[in-house]
Amino acid sequence: MRSFKSILKAVRNFLFSGLNKEFLIFLFFLALSGIFWLMMTLNETTEREFNIPVQLTGVPRNAVITGELADTVHITVRDKGFTLVTYAYGGKIHPLTFRFANYADEEAGTGQIPMADVQKQVASQLYGSTKLLSIKPAKFDFFFTYGSSKRVPVVFRGKITTSKSYYLAHTEFLPSKVTVYANKKQLDELQSVEIEPFNMRNLQDTIHRSVPIKKIRGMKIVPQMVRLAVYPDVLTEESVDVPVTAINMPDNMVLRTFPSKVAVRFTIGASLFRTIKPSQFKVVVDYNDLVNNPSDKCQLQLRSVPRSVSKAHLELEMVDYLLEQQ
Repeated sequence: MRSFKSILKAVRNFLFSGLNKEFLIFLFFLALSGIFWLMMTLNETTEREFNIPVQLTGVPRNAVITGELADTVHITVRDKGFTLVTYAYGGKIHPLTFRFANYADEEAGTGQIPMADVQKQVASQLYGSTKLLSIKPAKFDFFFTYGSSKRVPVVFRGKITTSKSYYLAHTEFLPSKVTVYANKKQLDELQSVEIEPFNMRNLQDTIHRSVPIKKIRGMKIVPQMVRLAVYPDVLTEESVDVPVTAINMPDNMVLRTFPSKVAVRFTIGASLFRTIKPSQFKVVVDYNDLVNNPSDKCQLQLRSVPRSVSKAHLELEMVDYLLEQQ
């Protein structure tokens, strides 16, 4: 007990010593001036923006909202600072609520809330001295459907480039299709959905990314994210031996070429080469060319190649030949 009293006495002596009395007086007048400045500031007329939540109520259980109503109203008001503080911290402003049935157009699958109704609800929460300067956004609408949906494929949007000696083998999405909810007219016109633009340069390795589906106004897309897989492949130069075929030959003539097969060189992804067969290529000699342009050698033509190859060309373009009559 004596120890506590001695501590109080020491604190009292410290605070009320000559030097500390002056410091306490300084703090008192500093606080007083701060309060005076705050009172003057709050008494001035100023502008401030407030955000008010918006709620759509009474939505039927079997209705799917495909285009959400704006969830926030941004208002700008002018009044004295005291009043604005009340709005900010006094719990004066409450969410705006609008009943689904009052604004829904069942046939069109849309609903629009007139600005007058928004202003009315906002104004009902403001003091008479407050001036409402602006309300944003300028339009309040929503879209809905009673279960109409469609499965559509996801398509790629963007640009992917590979490093030198690589090429883009293919891309795929998981899932490859999504469910879209909308009114019948919109669904009839919709054939696919795109991802948000996806760009990547100098790709060498397989990548997997979660990417968002591009939003479409008035439609609800499920899921809104898909998994994108991008598969690059190494380019390699290969060749196959392809038989030479004669075209436009008379029935009583036979063409023999030396050699009977020629090499076709091409560029292809390493993983795809095993799928390539000589029968997918077509190398021909046109009998009409032999008749119109007689020569010791015949001109070969590469008429057909698989879609997966590039830069296909013949290793020999001229070969010896022999025409025989049957």
